[in-house]
Amino acid sequence: MAIDPTSRYFGLPQITVQAPDGSSRVMGAPRVAPEPPLNGSYDVREGDRLDLLGRAATGDTTRWWVLADANPWTDATRLEEPGETIGLPRA
Repeated sequence: MAIDPTSRYFGLPQITVQAPDGSSRVMGAPRVAPEPPLNGSYDVREGDRLDLLGRAATGDTTRWWVLADANPWTDATRLEEPGETIGLPRA
């Protein structure tokens, strides 16, 4: 299983997992998210989307997960709910 070098999963070990039917599958080992230092906070408004918040924080819409890493105390799906205050990671 080739993993793109720009992926946050690149370099993690691969593990073999036994499926209920007895077959086995190779997958990436679970990733432990680091807690990056924060550079302020943001109050989510109506219409905000996680990909756009990711672009605002990192310059890249595909790096929404950096916001999730910076807010480990909340479910990533709540990061775009109006009224939530989220931490912004340092660039």
